[in-house]
Amino acid sequence: MRQPDFTRRVVVTGLGVVSPVGNDKDTAWSNLVNGVSGLGEITKFDVTPYERRWAGEVKDFEPTRWMEPKAVRRSEPAMWFGVAAAKQAVADAGLEITDANREEIGVVFGSGAGGQNLMIDNWRTLLERGPDRVSPTFIANGLVDSTSGMIAIETGAIGHNICVVTACSTGTNSVGEGAEIIRRGDVHTVIAGSTEMPLLEVAHAGFGNMRGLGAPRAGMPIADVSRPFDRTRDGFVLGEGAGALILEDLEYAQARGARIYAEVVGYGSAADGWDMIQPVERGSGSARAMRAALERRGVPADEVDVINPHGTSTPVGDRREAEAIWTVFGDRAARDRQSLVVSGTKSMTGHMMGGAGAFEAFATVMTVAEQVVPPTINFREFDPEADVWVVPETIERPVRYALSNNIGLGGHNAAIIFKRWDGR
Repeated sequence: MRQPDFTRRVVVTGLGVVSPVGNDKDTAWSNLVNGVSGLGEITKFDVTPYERRWAGEVKDFEPTRWMEPKAVRRSEPAMWFGVAAAKQAVADAGLEITDANREEIGVVFGSGAGGQNLMIDNWRTLLERGPDRVSPTFIANGLVDSTSGMIAIETGAIGHNICVVTACSTGTNSVGEGAEIIRRGDVHTVIAGSTEMPLLEVAHAGFGNMRGLGAPRAGMPIADVSRPFDRTRDGFVLGEGAGALILEDLEYAQARGARIYAEVVGYGSAADGWDMIQPVERGSGSARAMRAALERRGVPADEVDVINPHGTSTPVGDRREAEAIWTVFGDRAARDRQSLVVSGTKSMTGHMMGGAGAFEAFATVMTVAEQVVPPTINFREFDPEADVWVVPETIERPVRYALSNNIGLGGHNAAIIFKRWDGR
């Protein structure tokens, strides 16, 4: 273990995703920049009783490509997605995990809810077939931290290993904490990310009864349901999937000749202390998290060029996030200034809950690396109560810093900032 050094620089060297818009980095990024929606009618359960029938499902995913068939049978999609994204990221980074370095490679991988499929399935088994038929392996495979444990088993990374759980902020906190663990000296490399499979009928019913789920505008296709910051927005749509990033101490990354996508230069986290569902007035918790991310390593607020927002498409949530952005960035945030772009990728993926932050970190890193900003599709009507610059088409522009922001149920807020890597 090395001594803490909070001047250590941390970079992103690998990326992996499983998502409604693609099950690998290149496919997902191509679909994001081309404005391809991953939303459609739910196929995982009978939607006949429901008015809201859509979601962002992962398609054409084969878990046995990433895990042994026995392990697949004992686990469930949240774990499959997380392991797949992590293994993709390791491969993308060209990272060889060996007996010589495995203790210096950690895992910080979270989930908002973990293995609820297994719990529900085994509860049904208990009721229908009796206690002797309940699986002896479901608990170990269905815990919230099961994916972080399985990633260590599947990759050989046996350094510092934790699971972050902060609802919809989980992925952002995982990436931020992963960077801080490297600076703290625990390891020199971290597999960071998050995963979620929230497309359970009971969850769908609960969110519907919460009046949180949206619908397309009259006469519009399903893809229109998620329209962050649009004046007509009326609720979110669930999505599923995972994202993973390889974070490395810059010196180690350079020594092994790794490709560097971006540098992690800011991280902040804060609580609302207000309500279990609604964000605090004026989004003050989110504002404190973003401000902390700026201050941690002295990122100039006027050099942040893009924000990937939480942007779920709820009337109150988007308005309060816009207010938080104004609190931190001032009138730079205004649509008419065209200075700070808001790129709402949930318009294409839906809300991946605990998996959202890691997927959106991937999108933000690619934005910085490629100097291309994905669109917020479905945005047509400006809302003066959520006055931010939302661009409905892909644009190319210089991006010095980009911030990814998430807000979680329970009042969790997290923000992370990536800097363009210019070789210095």
